[in-house]
Amino acid sequence: MLRALRSCYPAHVLSLPLLWCAVLLAAVCFMWSCSAGDNERTAGVCYIRLKKNPPSLDPARIVDLDSARIAAKLFNGLVTFDTDLKPVPDIAASWTISPDGRTYLFVLKKGVLFFNGREVTARDFQYSFERVLHPDTRSPRTWVLSRISGAKAFQRGTAKGVTGITAKDPYTLEIRLDEPFAPFLGMLGLTTAYVVPREEVERWGTDYGFHASGTGPFVLASWRHNQSVQLKAHDRYFGSGPQLDGMMYNIIPEDFTALVEFEKGCLDVLPDIMASEYSRFVNDPVRRSHITKIPSLNTYYLGLNCQVPPFDDVRVRRALNVAIDREKLLKTLMQGRGTIANGPLPPLLRGDDGERMYGYDPARAKELLRNAGYPQGFTMTLYQMADPENLDICLAIQAYLEAIGITVKIVQLEWSTFLDAVARGEAQSFWLSWWADYPDAENFLFPLFHSSNWGPGGNRSRFENAAVDALIDQTVKNPQRTQRLDQYRAIEKLIVREAPWVFFWHKAACGIHQPWVRGYQAVPLAVMEKAQAVSLHF
Repeated sequence: MLRALRSCYPAHVLSLPLLWCAVLLAAVCFMWSCSAGDNERTAGVCYIRLKKNPPSLDPARIVDLDSARIAAKLFNGLVTFDTDLKPVPDIAASWTISPDGRTYLFVLKKGVLFFNGREVTARDFQYSFERVLHPDTRSPRTWVLSRISGAKAFQRGTAKGVTGITAKDPYTLEIRLDEPFAPFLGMLGLTTAYVVPREEVERWGTDYGFHASGTGPFVLASWRHNQSVQLKAHDRYFGSGPQLDGMMYNIIPEDFTALVEFEKGCLDVLPDIMASEYSRFVNDPVRRSHITKIPSLNTYYLGLNCQVPPFDDVRVRRALNVAIDREKLLKTLMQGRGTIANGPLPPLLRGDDGERMYGYDPARAKELLRNAGYPQGFTMTLYQMADPENLDICLAIQAYLEAIGITVKIVQLEWSTFLDAVARGEAQSFWLSWWADYPDAENFLFPLFHSSNWGPGGNRSRFENAAVDALIDQTVKNPQRTQRLDQYRAIEKLIVREAPWVFFWHKAACGIHQPWVRGYQAVPLAVMEKAQAVSLHF
């Protein structure tokens, strides 16, 4: 719509206030389209853009952020997270952990109801966890619960149940681990560990993911595939809220279409502002006060295959780290939507911005290449998922590396093909990001840099360092959060020196909502997005 307005009037005619008035007038004129046919608005319902159809809302099968955001409103687990990203009670009222760090005893809240009115008990959690681990479920997230004693035997089919999960009485659940693992409590806040009603799972069978409802503040009302997902308020929810009658996720793959719908007032929330429009919203005196921008638990990086020349030489990897002006790219291509990465750990998990080990220094980059035996540079391939924003970044990387003598051939692939090529080690380098599953630094260090996770496990750069492996294995057993964080920082420094990645940035979560929306807050983890405080005031 804005582009249409600009095509109708010369640029000098449309001052910013006048432009906003024109947009507002256009929105009013087009509001009728939100009250007809498929766009009909329902009072008390918040309309949100969803970019793609969720694959499943079954907690045992969720692997993507969009599904997790919706599931967080339908289900609950034993724990959730506070604003400091620490585990706090959800359905569990309290818990104790044994001195050896292996046994967790949870006392459940009484009166927590599934949407069908039945009370949640410890046996429901036992069933839900065993369901995730059962081979017939084919959950891609069994790793969340695989450290529980007896889990592997149950997965192999040599045991009828998981010996490490015991419902001691209706409101007491005991979980025993094979070995101490300090991040385990936080992992119980993931979608995989949500409690589900057995009778509903058995009723729907393999289709439960399309009829999913649990104990959350909302209930799944309807799902029109590739069109919308509608939720309604759970009027017997055990927690506070919700204040809305419902939520409607309109599935809109095209960014421009979503923008037009937002400008017309048909959408109340755009959870992610597209890069092309961010600066316009920020500079708009009306819209900017409705932008939500918070740090997120992610890291964007250029991965380097450490097992193939020339990236088997740390000097070459370090050369790439100082050859690219990441701050300039963050300011221009990303419109300042984030912070520079000084390593793999986001500041929210590290507790600070970390030590800047690599700054922009093309002369140093050329020196490192000469010392490594590449005075004339070399040719390399850079794999990326086919996407306009990704391509812009990769083209900028290509230009910076060409300035120090490196020829970059960009290979664009569809998402699944891209992941497969990178996992197999076919790509010399690749543009990718990692988003936290749970708020512990281990979730960035173990999957991405432990040598046991080469390929699809997460360590796609095929990094290998015996000292790093040993320190990670040792640190995860430390129950002291502060000590563990110091150890994580030491591990990160070792990794950064070895430079298996070019560390780019941590992208901020930037969304925008309409003036009539109250209580909407962006959160660093999808599982924290309950929307209990959101309300509408037209």
